[in-house]
Amino acid sequence: MVGSCIGVCSTCKSGSALQWGPRLHTFISRGQIGRSALVQLMNTTDINRTKDIGIGKRRYINITAVSGGGRRMRPTVNAAAIETLQKGIAEFYDESSGIWENVWGDHMHHGFYEPDSSVSLTDHRSAQIRMIEEALSFASISDDPPRQIVDVGCGIGGSSRYMAGKYGARCQGITLSPVQAQRAQALAAAQGLDDKVSFQVADALNQPFQDGQFDLVWSMESGEHMPDKTKFVNELARVAAPGGMIIIVTWCHRDLSPSEESLRPEEKELLNKICNAFYLQAWCSTADYVKLLESLSLQDIKAADWSEYVAPFWPAVIKSALTWKGITSLLRSGWKTIKGALAMPLMIEGYKKGLIKFAIITCRKPES
Repeated sequence: MVGSCIGVCSTCKSGSALQWGPRLHTFISRGQIGRSALVQLMNTTDINRTKDIGIGKRRYINITAVSGGGRRMRPTVNAAAIETLQKGIAEFYDESSGIWENVWGDHMHHGFYEPDSSVSLTDHRSAQIRMIEEALSFASISDDPPRQIVDVGCGIGGSSRYMAGKYGARCQGITLSPVQAQRAQALAAAQGLDDKVSFQVADALNQPFQDGQFDLVWSMESGEHMPDKTKFVNELARVAAPGGMIIIVTWCHRDLSPSEESLRPEEKELLNKICNAFYLQAWCSTADYVKLLESLSLQDIKAADWSEYVAPFWPAVIKSALTWKGITSLLRSGWKTIKGALAMPLMIEGYKKGLIKFAIITCRKPES
């Protein structure tokens, strides 16, 4: 998520000037959050307690989440619900990406750590680069370096620029957020990579690319935002070139046991709270992704649970949010960002309970 924005486009605010960085106003009315109140919120797992500690009320749209807890994938979400979801995602990342870059840099995803490691903020940034390298290694990309890459849910372009520099490849990124797309392109120009990478607002479920265009299709923490996993995977496969590799790194719920038909009610409740905070629509398991890839006759399918390798990430994000710099940035950003911040302890809870899994799934499109 943090990933990366992720996904797909809504209204692009065309014709209006885009400014980078936190907005100068807040969406909280009639009162502000003091530091002690925000600390209290950040240390609770109930993000619905805002009314008890002085946060002013504001109307916003709640997306009813589908937990994806059944053995079968859910039916496609209707078009109106998808449009509302995508608008929320775009606005969430329009608000929050500047804060993230200011504190964590240009990689908007988990880091990869050795289990039980003790790390500093510098280590976290190195760990985010290591996540990219570990994902490429898992897919054996070094054996056949890509020349054309698509970054589906590109955030502010960290992965795109890194891989363009590493391989000398041409990389195209898509995101829901016009602010992210603009910032990603500006960073590419500053790094002398604007001839190698480009970014646009586009729909991950209806990508603006030709069939078979890319020999590496990269999705780093964007799949969790996709309301239709079947359509998402089909699009990844469509734009992959014959013989091309697909890498999906994403949040999943645990695999179901043979005796289970769905997640337990309390597990669904926890995931729904996270969905409402981070603008997610459907959760599925790693096994669900594998079945989808198998249904498309994709080859060399591999999957792994990397949850233990990302364990330090969310505690570190919470710690950075509770600094003075983090608190003041949150207060300037807007309610969507604050609501997402308040949900971070829920992610830790989900990981600790074994409900949330950090998964990597890779496969190759057949040559013919």
